[in-house]
Amino acid sequence: MVNLKNYNVVFKQFVLLLTFFSLVSCSHQNYSVSKIEGKRITITDKLNNVSEIEAFIKPYKDRIDKDLNVILVYNPEILDKNGTWQTPIGDFLSDITLEKSSPVFESRENKKIDICLLNFGGIRTIIPKGNITARNAFEVMPFENSAVVIGLKGEQIQEIASYIISEKKPHPLSGMTFKIDKNNFAKEIMIQGKPIENSKIYYLVTSDYLANGGDNMTFFKKGISRIDLDYKLRNIMIDYFKDVDTLKINHDIRIIKEQ
Repeated sequence: MVNLKNYNVVFKQFVLLLTFFSLVSCSHQNYSVSKIEGKRITITDKLNNVSEIEAFIKPYKDRIDKDLNVILVYNPEILDKNGTWQTPIGDFLSDITLEKSSPVFESRENKKIDICLLNFGGIRTIIPKGNITARNAFEVMPFENSAVVIGLKGEQIQEIASYIISEKKPHPLSGMTFKIDKNNFAKEIMIQGKPIENSKIYYLVTSDYLANGGDNMTFFKKGISRIDLDYKLRNIMIDYFKDVDTLKINHDIRIIKEQ
C-alpha cells in the first residue's frame, strides 16, 4: 500500500524545487562590458571610386533635396546686404525674428520683446527675387544659432547704439531707432516708438552666439535675465515663409546720420 504521507512530502519538495529553478531562470541578469574592440575602416576599403560614393549617398541626398526644394513663399524683390547703417535683408530678418519670437516669449514669461539685434556677419547670402524655398533659408543662415531673449536696462540699450556707431556695420536692428549726431554720438533713441528710459527693463531677442559675447557684444553679459527660446533663427525664417504667401518688406528708416 502506498504511503501517502511520504508521497505528499516528496511532492511538496518537488514543487519547491521547480519554484526555485523558475525564480533563478527569471531573475535579472547583470551584464558588464569586459572588452571593447574597434578598427578604422577608410571609405576606400568599401567604396573604391567617386561614383560608388555618390551611389551610396544618393537616396539620402534625393530625400533632402526634395524637402529643401519645396516652394514656400514668393519674394517680390531682392533682399541683399547693401547699405551703410541698415540693409534690406537685415531689416527683414530682424523684423521677422522679433515677430516670431514674441509670442513664444510672451506665452512663457507674460512679457513682450521690444527689440531685435542680430549681426551683419551672420547673414551669408541674399534672398533672391522670386520663389523661395527652405534651401534659401539654409543658405542665408547655415549656422545652428538659436534665439535668446536678454533683459537689459535702458543704459545697456544706449551701449548698443554706441556699439553700432563704433562698428560702422549695418547690424540688423528692429524695434529701435536713433540718430547719429555730428560728433558720432547717439541721440533720440526710441524703443517701439517711445523715448528710451534708463531705469526701464527692455527685452531684446538675439542669437545665442551674440548673447554669449560674440562679435564683442559684451553688453549682453550685463543683462539682468536670459531666456533661451530653443528656436533656431533658421527655423524662424522657414516658419515665417510658411505663414505668408508673399514676403512683407519694410523700408522704414531706423538709423539716421546727421550731416
